[in-house]
Amino acid sequence: MPNEVQNPPPQALPTLDEATTTELEAAAFRRLMRHLSERSDVQNIDLMNLAGFCRNCLSNWMKDAADARGLALSKDAAREHVYGMPYEEWRALHQREATAEQKAAFTRNAPKH
Repeated sequence: MPNEVQNPPPQALPTLDEATTTELEAAAFRRLMRHLSERSDVQNIDLMNLAGFCRNCLSNWMKDAADARGLALSKDAAREHVYGMPYEEWRALHQREATAEQKAAFTRNAPKH
């Protein structure tokens, strides 16, 4: 993947086997998605400016993981899974126009993934 920082693969936690570690990671991911769905006031551009990723990134990473395994998962299906509804519906309900300050910060912080 271009411009992606290559980190070592996650290791099993010292006292747990790999399968249990994966289950805990999956639970943490589901909790992150639940948290983001409860915080629809937090805009994607704010997430990008502060953390370098947003809901769209999560859905893209999910699609990338499916693609790497030869699984059929559309971009729209991945986004609907992350957003909890069709992307366009979420945008209509929750997305606000970015301010000049947000846009300037986004330009300065240009995501590298």
